[in-house]
Amino acid sequence: MSAEGGAVGGRRAWLVLAAAALLALAATAYVLRAAGRGGAATARPAAIRLDERGRLLFRNAGSNGVLASVPLAHPGGSRVLSGLNCVRVYASAGTGVCLTVRRAAVPKIYAVILDRGLHEVRRVQLPGAPSRARVSPSGRMVSWTVFVSGDSYTSPDLSTRTGILDTRTGRVVESLEDFTLLKDGKPYRSPDVNYWGVTFAAADDHFYATVRTKGRTYLVEGDVAARTMRTLRENVECPSLSPDGTRLVFKKATGDPSRPWRLHVLELRTMGETALAETRSVDDQAVWLDDHTVLYGRLDGGTTNVWSVPADGTGAPRLLLRNAFSPAVVG
Repeated sequence: MSAEGGAVGGRRAWLVLAAAALLALAATAYVLRAAGRGGAATARPAAIRLDERGRLLFRNAGSNGVLASVPLAHPGGSRVLSGLNCVRVYASAGTGVCLTVRRAAVPKIYAVILDRGLHEVRRVQLPGAPSRARVSPSGRMVSWTVFVSGDSYTSPDLSTRTGILDTRTGRVVESLEDFTLLKDGKPYRSPDVNYWGVTFAAADDHFYATVRTKGRTYLVEGDVAARTMRTLRENVECPSLSPDGTRLVFKKATGDPSRPWRLHVLELRTMGETALAETRSVDDQAVWLDDHTVLYGRLDGGTTNVWSVPADGTGAPRLLLRNAFSPAVVG
């Protein structure tokens, strides 16, 4: 275990995870206030299409958290707004997912699956506050992570639940905890295991994610069909696979409570890593604009903004979208 990984082990790491969960819960509460009586994910006509290349999809923080879109070439231009309220959004190959909250006496949280015309084709009820969402490059597989209160086997703290939907077969994996985990080449089981932050490879069954157990986090490589995962290395959270499939951008625990995470890029062939030029803490699952640039959301004062930074460690962070969060490149 590295010195950085060890510095956030045990109780400190769990408190940091709980703090992130509270941010997600705050975002959910915001959507609840803005959703209205009709339900946050009731689709209505919109000018946004998920098969329109050269667009950037995101959660518009300035209009009750609706799904929005801008041209990649002019991100500061006019925004096209939909009628969908989302805490997290993502899309690929004409398939979208909106993690949303339906207002009721007991609020209900859903992963709403969208077609290329932004029409709802399915919804899956989720057991906690929205945190992460991904769609595979082909559009077939959809994943989500939520924070679950009271789901820890050893304490009342928050934990995570990560699921996967195969849109072709309709099959739902309710929790990655049902898969077999190989740690150091051997089957591993523990009641404190938590998974989050799935990212899919070009082959739909192949994915990467984060697992946490015994106060440590690990990068895992998984196979949906085989229902197996194996650990690759420590101190990797919220991985996101590059378009060429050779690198992962991820957030790495620093051991500094004032700046808990820093974005790094991992070269999968050599397992060498590069710290990116963004030195502020980033609590997000970054996305790739292209093979050279990554995007991520940050809580900046009283709002959230989307930033970009080169993926090779050079340059400097650049503000891309104000009052925005959860970016996804369409096409």
